[in-house]
Amino acid sequence: MTPFPQPLTGMVAPILRDNIDTDTIIPSREMRSTGRTGLAEGLFAPWRYTDADARTPNPDFALNHPEYANAPIIAGGANFGCGSSREHAVWALAEYGIRAVIAAGFAPIFHANCLRNGVLPITLPPEAVERIAGQSAMIDLAAQRVESAGMNYRFEIEAEAKRMLAEGLDAIDLTLTQAAAIDEWTRADRATRPWIYRESPR
Repeated sequence: MTPFPQPLTGMVAPILRDNIDTDTIIPSREMRSTGRTGLAEGLFAPWRYTDADARTPNPDFALNHPEYANAPIIAGGANFGCGSSREHAVWALAEYGIRAVIAAGFAPIFHANCLRNGVLPITLPPEAVERIAGQSAMIDLAAQRVESAGMNYRFEIEAEAKRMLAEGLDAIDLTLTQAAAIDEWTRADRATRPWIYRESPR
């Protein structure tokens, strides 16, 4: 994965609705493969297009406004990413170019999927989200703060998740950073319990 920009700056596209579910973020009909690519075009298809088959843009949807066309941040309401646990929703956001979602709250599985795929989920009070939406913002992952509209907001993130984003690591990559310690433990355990490592007769 690409490390999270330090800092990330850009416009915040306002999609201020509560309970935006994963089927809206990427409908099942838009999931035409099991891979992580080819999903950006279907992102928010029910709202982004007046005719999803013809790909006719909906002029009222934020991502179709010129000022938000390349926005790396979106602002949403409470319970963002609810519904099914499909990881494709985060893959679609990431492929489109969204690196952060600022919302009043997230569905737990969606929140975890974001962190594993290079998208920073930031939880802030609803009034702060509304103030930031539609504005330019600067996100400083190292300092855990968002600066926008003359205001500064601190957000919480676990140390492990912060490292994964900062270094562009997924869960497997993070485990492999401890490869030397794992090997050392295995050697010690093999010496202590050699029978565990013997191949079973066929």
